[in-house]
Amino acid sequence: MKPVRLAPNLVDHFYAGGAKIAALRGIETTSPRQPEEWIAATVPRVGEAPRGLAGTVDGDLLRDLVAADPEAWVGPDAEGARVDAADTGLLVKLLDAGQRLPVHVHPDRAFAASHLDCPYGKTEAWFVLDSTEDGAVYLGWKVDVDPDELVRRREAQDGAWMIERMHRIEVGPGDGILVPAGTVHAIGQGVFVTEVQEPTDFSILLEWSVTTSGREDSHLGLGFDAVMPSVTHTALSEDDLAALRVRTDLTARFAHLASTLPAIADPFFRLDVVAPVGDAPCVVPAGFAAVVVLDGEGSIEAGGWSDALGRGDVLAVPAALGDWSVTGDVRALVARPGDEWPLSLAAGVQA
Repeated sequence: MKPVRLAPNLVDHFYAGGAKIAALRGIETTSPRQPEEWIAATVPRVGEAPRGLAGTVDGDLLRDLVAADPEAWVGPDAEGARVDAADTGLLVKLLDAGQRLPVHVHPDRAFAASHLDCPYGKTEAWFVLDSTEDGAVYLGWKVDVDPDELVRRREAQDGAWMIERMHRIEVGPGDGILVPAGTVHAIGQGVFVTEVQEPTDFSILLEWSVTTSGREDSHLGLGFDAVMPSVTHTALSEDDLAALRVRTDLTARFAHLASTLPAIADPFFRLDVVAPVGDAPCVVPAGFAAVVVLDGEGSIEAGGWSDALGRGDVLAVPAALGDWSVTGDVRALVARPGDEWPLSLAAGVQA
């Protein structure tokens, strides 16, 4: 079984952006609010299926291909831990913030299991590809926040109060940041990231007034009284914040896969840079993967088969391909499910 090339999959959203995705992918946006491309997605936007599902250039939905032969695509599932036959353990996005995103939170696995009938929460991570305008992200509280005061500020839509109490992190290309579920966060205007996350679309908006969304779209249909306990109110220390961030030199070449994220992300997902040195191939172990080519030209090879790679290409790689390699003057990102997945899902691993 060979990799499949994925067609553009821009998603209309409640915030502005999309130009940087279009430039990378060599496509055009059709509205000013297409700030995300969902890469290798086998889950749709919540309540909007089939919107968000990734398709191949031949017109097939990746979800259907995986569901038809899950062992070939993602490997055996002896413990029955996966959600369904199309579960890949992973969702990848290109996200171009044409405005500051609203302050929001994602639930963890325990909350999702008890309230949303899903073993996945939404721990995520950002790998910064470009940063202009604001050039920052916002992550976690700098000080403890009183839960009742946060409710009052939410109802008043006082986003400035929230942002003032959050860590502001200046970012540039090569920054990798883990966002644990339950942690307040926002991405600043002009920041372009590859986002890897658990495969859900669960978001709790504390600030919706800067978007086209509204209050009733902001609490997962459960009501704010039910979802607010999933929001962390305690301060994120400077040491804990530092542990969530690493930096990768995006101009460097690597003889092997180079991780772009802190090691504590490994149980949830992995995101590596592939940038071969000279003529030597960079080998990727067998398993499901999503590939985004950032620049250059090269090839993907396995067992005597090869295909060309160039800037803006996006592929889904099946486990049945076996070990594969990338050669040439190319730089790509390879996203894969977390270590020990799907057993880690059955174990209820929390960030």
